[in-house]
Amino acid sequence: MGSKQPFSVHNILGKPPHDIKVEDVYNIEKQLGKGAFGVVKLAISKKTGTKDAVKSISKAKLVCKEDVKDVQAEVAIMNLVAGHPHVVSLKSTHEDKDFVHLAMELCAGGELFDSIVEAGNFSEKKAAKVFRKMVDVVNHCHELGVMHRDLKPENFLLTSKGAEGELKLTDFGLGVFFKPGERFRDLVGSPYYVAPEVLRKNYSHEADMWSLGVILYILLSGLPPFWGDTEEQIFKMVLKGHIDFKTDPWPKLSDSCKSCVRALLEQDPKKRATAQQILKHEWLAKETSQSDTQLDSVVLKRLRQFAQMNKLKKMCLMVVGQHLSLEEIAGMKELFKSIDEDKSGTITVQEMRNSLSHWGHKISEAELQQLLSIADVDGDGVIDYNEFVAATMHISKLEKEELLQKAFEDIDVDGSGQISVDELSDSLKKFGVYDNAADLLASADKNKDGMIDYIEFCALMRNQNEGLRKSSKAVPNLF
Repeated sequence: MGSKQPFSVHNILGKPPHDIKVEDVYNIEKQLGKGAFGVVKLAISKKTGTKDAVKSISKAKLVCKEDVKDVQAEVAIMNLVAGHPHVVSLKSTHEDKDFVHLAMELCAGGELFDSIVEAGNFSEKKAAKVFRKMVDVVNHCHELGVMHRDLKPENFLLTSKGAEGELKLTDFGLGVFFKPGERFRDLVGSPYYVAPEVLRKNYSHEADMWSLGVILYILLSGLPPFWGDTEEQIFKMVLKGHIDFKTDPWPKLSDSCKSCVRALLEQDPKKRATAQQILKHEWLAKETSQSDTQLDSVVLKRLRQFAQMNKLKKMCLMVVGQHLSLEEIAGMKELFKSIDEDKSGTITVQEMRNSLSHWGHKISEAELQQLLSIADVDGDGVIDYNEFVAATMHISKLEKEELLQKAFEDIDVDGSGQISVDELSDSLKKFGVYDNAADLLASADKNKDGMIDYIEFCALMRNQNEGLRKSSKAVPNLF
């Protein structure tokens, strides 16, 4: 690129040289869909034969620095929000001269939009069941500091056709990281679903809740609440904000379902319902038989999981955290910055409490204090960046063989294939941990030879993770 070029499309994802190419992993087959920046194709894994979807973003269509940043943000966001049952999972990323490729799980059931068209509209019970999943995944994104900005039925896919198809949120191409109080001014989204404050170019994450309100109206009636022959007419209707509850089927629908729609299609973003409030709304509770249980914070849930691990596993997770790629770490860095109010590079109990209370989570002083002191591996009274990454990294990362291999090699300094007491002691000290290394080593040394080999290391890192995955509150009686 010449020196006058304001941006570069070379190595957008910061990949190392000789990184695995998409064609080494997949046989790319038929086209499944097309977007503004590229195409989605069916991809068959050469190793396992499993079917995935590969989204190939054309570098030729990235015409400014912002376009490049948007691609980087999309990958960072997908890595951060990973692990939720209703987020489409990112399997791997690849880059070549002409494209950035995102390999994702295949959603063979197609768009939710098609299901609505097929059905005409959903019964209240069916709409509530689907809608609860949508609100739950948006709540997950918001708590991790991510705004989707393009919520619409076309971006909710089904893993398969029929009743067993699971709902998955996809296309984070317009997604953005946000901090509490931060305002956005760029006009993005899709006409029918865009919030009035987005049209006024002064908005935040509440705009996603408006879009969910539009989706709910469509689920129940088969028609959008704000419509017109042109974009201009649609926008006028959105700004006016009149909701029609007189036309069929609305007179036959319950008052509580209409109250849920009203709470979301509230013109004033400050008065609009949050995802937390909607999950507790009487209509969703009644129609989905979900009791008003306390909703746990995503960060808190992961901190609790980290808290129940022993010191050895915590330290090893910190080593793993240092080997995460730039794209995997970017989202966690944004989340850390949004909690670290004074930009000190550490998170205090007060900063964590402020972040939790912003999302309406109540936690006792004693529990929060104890939880952070257990997650505080080096015992300095605050959570530093390494501890935060280790604690909030989703456990799915531990399935990645190459990550565990690199972490093991880091601790096994002499390359013998086994971690000795001295090597473990040195690694622990690097992270400010001065516990007895021999005792910690013994906890993972299954064959009692005084060393930790790679198989024992993998067992330590992956053991009990299935339980953690299934546990919504991993330590119910810890405090």
